[in-house]
Amino acid sequence: MAIGVEALPLTFVAHALAAAAAVMVLVWNLYYRGGLAWEATNKSLIFNLHPVLMLIGLIIIGGEAIMSYKSLPLKKEVKKVIHLVLHGIAIILGSVGIAAAFKNHNESNIANLYSLHSWLGISIISLYGIQWIYGFIVFLYPGGSPIIRSESLPWHVLSGIFVYILAVGNAALGCLEKLTFLESSGIAKYGPEALLVNFTAVITILYGAFVILSVLGLQAPVEDDDK
Repeated sequence: MAIGVEALPLTFVAHALAAAAAVMVLVWNLYYRGGLAWEATNKSLIFNLHPVLMLIGLIIIGGEAIMSYKSLPLKKEVKKVIHLVLHGIAIILGSVGIAAAFKNHNESNIANLYSLHSWLGISIISLYGIQWIYGFIVFLYPGGSPIIRSESLPWHVLSGIFVYILAVGNAALGCLEKLTFLESSGIAKYGPEALLVNFTAVITILYGAFVILSVLGLQAPVEDDDK
């Protein structure tokens, strides 16, 4: 299914939203939360890596990977590699982001995996990894037969969209969870930091929406007749 709009123009809006979301999550964690660190006496600095890497990695770079396959006017094999590499980077950054949350909890004597956000996060990164491995084996190397590829493609696309929508929703849920903790610790409910976190979640959802719209848009023509 495709809407009557080319995917490429939709990605321009998505790129702008991605840049805005990246800036907002960095301002939040660098300015309001004190910075980022893997080793620190202040364990909150370790946790700050989590929202930054999850949003920039799994959501933004993952979204760029999805859009690249539909919007770039390149040969199919080139787009496959770009799509795969970007998703691989997203998984790596997302995995480090999850590790940062565990590291912060372990060093702060906080229980792990007690919230819906954490349950969904582990499920999503696992499904994301399975999707990547399947795509690599079937569509790139060693590659399935033409019949297997043609029958697998719709399900690969559908499952990829499903996992990505879950990731965007869980990112918004994570913003809500963290903001609830911060407000319980004393930050103003209508203060600048609270507004920044809420608007970061809104921009993230809008970015995800435009990523999905680009999937439904018309594919850009390749630069030659090699399809």
